Amino acid sequence: MLNTVVHGDRTDEPTLLIVHGLYGSARNWGAIAKRLSADRQVVAVDIRNHGSSAWFHTHSYPDMAGDLAEVIDGKWDVIGHSMGGKAAMVLASQRPELLRKLIVADIAPVTYTHTQMGPIEAMRAVNLNVGSRAEAKAQLTGLEPGVDDFLLQSLDLKEKRWRLNLEVLAAEMDKIIGFPELAAPFDGPTLFLSGGASDYVQAGHRPAIKALFPQAKFAKIPGAGHWLHAEKPREFEASVSAFLAMNG
Repeated sequence: MLNTVVHGDRTDEPTLLIVHGLYGSARNWGAIAKRLSADRQVVAVDIRNHGSSAWFHTHSYPDMAGDLAEVIDGKWDVIGHSMGGKAAMVLASQRPELLRKLIVADIAPVTYTHTQMGPIEAMRAVNLNVGSRAEAKAQLTGLEPGVDDFLLQSLDLKEKRWRLNLEVLAAEMDKIIGFPELAAPFDGPTLFLSGGASDYVQAGHRPAIKALFPQAKFAKIPGAGHWLHAEKPREFEASVSAFLAMNG
């Protein structure tokens, strides 16, 4: 079972499951999850090979979807960002009876050509015999602004280790940037919520999206990049709340 962080109490509203992206964790979503829990229970998870969840030798989307299915008790709403969005899409296809509504944050059901190996190489190069995150940060080089602070949230200073299974994530990177063939579409309400300044979800992806998610709606948050929930949290929360409150 995945490690979970629960916010709020069960209500008449469906529980909301939040699935983080690559190199993230449930704790990254703490502030947003807490605010969204005002009228429903919100459960944030650590995906396998991340955070406090177990490490495995595989990191495929069907495996991740299977892990998520074990967490859901009933029929929940699900948000997934980036890698977590792909895992949530596979979950929706494999186990549609577990989802009421799906929100996919800044990712499409396609194979991307970019690699995400840079952060792994940067983390591997850090001498973990440090006494502070500041010392570790000084060793994290070659990254885009802000990525070092994000990665450092997964540094366990006491145990001198990353809370990320770097070896398996590196070995499975082709699967992570790819997307598996799905056996069936998900015909439930689905929102593809993207950053207005991000190029992860393009107009050319829409035919593939509509084929797998025929009820898909599209929305963008102006001025937000790929990390739309971190860059524009209030706008993100408003979009999520509005979609979850819609009838149908």
